Amino acid sequence: MIRTLVREVPAKIGEVITVCGWLHKKRLLGGLNFITIRDRSGLVQTLVEDKEELEKLRGLQIGTVLNLTGVVVSDERAPGGIELHDVKVVVDVPVTEEPPIEIDKPISHKSEHLDTLFENRILNIRNIQEQKIFKIRGDITRYIREFLHKQEFVEIDTPKLLAEPTEGGAEVFKLDYFGKTATLAQSPQFYKQIMVGGFERVYEINHSYRAEPSATTRHLTELTMLDIEMGFVKDHDEVMDMVSDTVQYVLNHIYIDRADDLKSLNAPELRLPEDGIVPRFTVAEIHDMYSKATKTNVNRDDDLIPDEERWISDYARKNLNTDLVYASRFPINLHKFYHKLDIDSGTVFWSDLLYRGLEIATVTLRENNYDKMIEQMKEHNLDINHEGFKYYLQAFKFGLPQHGGCGLGIDRLVQKTIGLANVKEACLFPRDINRLTP
Repeated sequence: MIRTLVREVPAKIGEVITVCGWLHKKRLLGGLNFITIRDRSGLVQTLVEDKEELEKLRGLQIGTVLNLTGVVVSDERAPGGIELHDVKVVVDVPVTEEPPIEIDKPISHKSEHLDTLFENRILNIRNIQEQKIFKIRGDITRYIREFLHKQEFVEIDTPKLLAEPTEGGAEVFKLDYFGKTATLAQSPQFYKQIMVGGFERVYEINHSYRAEPSATTRHLTELTMLDIEMGFVKDHDEVMDMVSDTVQYVLNHIYIDRADDLKSLNAPELRLPEDGIVPRFTVAEIHDMYSKATKTNVNRDDDLIPDEERWISDYARKNLNTDLVYASRFPINLHKFYHKLDIDSGTVFWSDLLYRGLEIATVTLRENNYDKMIEQMKEHNLDINHEGFKYYLQAFKFGLPQHGGCGLGIDRLVQKTIGLANVKEACLFPRDINRLTP
């Protein structure tokens, strides 16, 4: 018989059908024996009354792979208002060992239970509620691609083994590469800028690696990033608008298409600016506003501290009715060698997009003048003759227009959309300073 997916069962009342899936739950109540089966589309309850059929299930545990054939019956007492009756059981893959967790019960995301969560990821991903997190995540990346395709961006895929750290500094993973020292990419920064010279607008969704010894709720050592680069931009504002428009497109679609899932996960209500323009505050303004409000002194030449990010986000939500806010014009002493500087103001054309208290994207205008690039690399004590910079600099030598882009953390975007407390909860198999398995 042709397989029927669970979501199709309500349209089959009175018909004999076959559903294939995993044993999700057993309730053996003497004369009434209920078996819940799960497939990729959901759960359906079945009533097994025949003793011979019930005997086939003796000793079998959750996760057993089954084919159940029966008549679809309307019953308002059943979950979803339907059941399968007169069920015939075929056991495809028996499971006899009792699983270490109960997948039909709520999965705890309390901080003290996260190790248990990740250690049992292979099983807890079979929990319907847990699956919603990663279905939402999948749709987020789908909508990113959909929006950027409409804006004529070309998706690229760049190497993660590099001859030189992209960002500079010591926070890189190094490995032996046939007798040479290679590093795992912190970002596709070099490649996406180079590709502007060919395609003008490019993006990539891929993994990046940061050897930061951080054990916080916001850091991963292997993270999923959206990287955008666009050429012939008029100014920094144009880049900021593109990034915020991307995020708003994604959030608007997710909150419509996944409304029920988000509600069941207790996600916060979505607030976005009515005119679509994300409010912008300079870092200096945020320092001043935060200091006055909290009576806390902060160094005006420094980056925002996490509490400032949370504070300005709360301010924007309460006073401007938006979950998104930009912190812009970072102090010039924080710049990277590829940033375009505003010498007159002592700032960088650099903004961070904050979402519900957390920085999710760094949006900058790049230096595209070859001579100026060489000068800034030397200021950062970088070896301009190193093999790792050869082809990057070649792109500038032979003409790159004014361009800019962003690196946006997919993991953080998912975390804050759903309202998870830790970025690791938004990852199937998170990697941090303590975890390399499963």
